[in-house]
Amino acid sequence: MTASPAPTPATPAVPSAPVPPAAIPGFAYHRVPVADGVRLNAAVASAGSPVVLLHGFPQTHLMWRHVAADLAADHTVICPDLRGYGASDKPAEAGPDTYAKRTMAADVVALAKALGHDRFALAGHDRGALVAFRAGLDHPAAVTHLACLDVLPTLDMWEVMHGASAAVGFHLYLMAQPPGLPERMIAASSDDFFGHFLDIWTGDPGAIPADVRAAYLDACRAAVPSIVADYRASAGVDVDHDRADREAGRWLRMPVTVLQQDWGAALGFDAAALWRSWAPDLRHVPVSYGHFMAEEAPAEVAAALRELLTR
Repeated sequence: MTASPAPTPATPAVPSAPVPPAAIPGFAYHRVPVADGVRLNAAVASAGSPVVLLHGFPQTHLMWRHVAADLAADHTVICPDLRGYGASDKPAEAGPDTYAKRTMAADVVALAKALGHDRFALAGHDRGALVAFRAGLDHPAAVTHLACLDVLPTLDMWEVMHGASAAVGFHLYLMAQPPGLPERMIAASSDDFFGHFLDIWTGDPGAIPADVRAAYLDACRAAVPSIVADYRASAGVDVDHDRADREAGRWLRMPVTVLQQDWGAALGFDAAALWRSWAPDLRHVPVSYGHFMAEEAPAEVAAALRELLTR
């Protein structure tokens, strides 16, 4: 790994787990029970107020390795693998709620509480940003500050995608299909499928070195059913939850920062306006680097999170 070492943590009464081969240097590892039969793998370094960092697709907590090392100088940093990803548990899809973002957000709140934090700042990238968004709506007393990197809220995403421009999101439609076919298709060539996104979504291929790329592909290869279930939920129950919140007038009450590529110019929508309808206290920052911004521009991402924490 390429990150600088972070402080050795002093974590509450959650037993440590062995440090895996692909790890954030200087962080301790824990397997934390968060729901019946579900434990999350989490890297933790303790040095101050808590910040939880949620990874995206097709990645694991390792995507935060540079930013986490930066923030760990003066914050308690918690980097879990989401349920269904990485070294966290991968329950079978028993229904739409198994991988609903509401369920995954509850995992994150339970994780932080188990590590001794009733309130925490939360940042997410891609899929993790959708979990973070849901946590901010469902658990406003727990989430003090919220950052979302390179997504739109689920309901808005489906509403703005249409016509030929929606081809960029072909994977969303593939994994929205009923169980069976998408899992078989992806498992038949999983490295090609997941590697495709690592290739086309990065502006700087060197930002994801070979050992990290191999760790991502290994993790995804072992998690095809749960990753598909996560995406399937975003075409169903997650939309229902967002729509119910919009109709009820619910919004994000904490300070929010959004870092986002300028999708709107290409796809014909105003991303900042869409986010502002959910987050009145919003700092929306268009960025020029690629989708994997925590790896391509970690200093800029860390600086944006630090600015958020001052608000």
